[in-house]
Amino acid sequence: MADAVRPVIWMGSSLRDLRAMPEAVRRDIGQALYTAQHGDTDPAAKPLKGFGGTRVMEIVERDPSGAYRAVYTVEFADAVYVLHVFQKKSKRGIATPKQDIDLIRRRLAEVERHHRQA
Repeated sequence: MADAVRPVIWMGSSLRDLRAMPEAVRRDIGQALYTAQHGDTDPAAKPLKGFGGTRVMEIVERDPSGAYRAVYTVEFADAVYVLHVFQKKSKRGIATPKQDIDLIRRRLAEVERHHRQA
């Protein structure tokens, strides 16, 4: 386990989107992010396909009201960056919708630009 706890940095509307979710979902996603802050991977987190290994992780939560996702990266040692939090609407297929993937890519690029300039 890492000595220092990394802060969580919320990109875009991700914190507001998480706060709009059911309490149990918020709690479970929060626990998974807390685990990431300590340098570990929660059982609810898995690599998001299309981003190269464990570079971008997806927390998958289910609730009677639906399926929820939180996407984050720990690629940078200074923080856990939450890129996107959303409710998965599609009842067919397991793929993350293209508009969500595009938003995740834009926010990841924003984090990368920030780190290049720092």
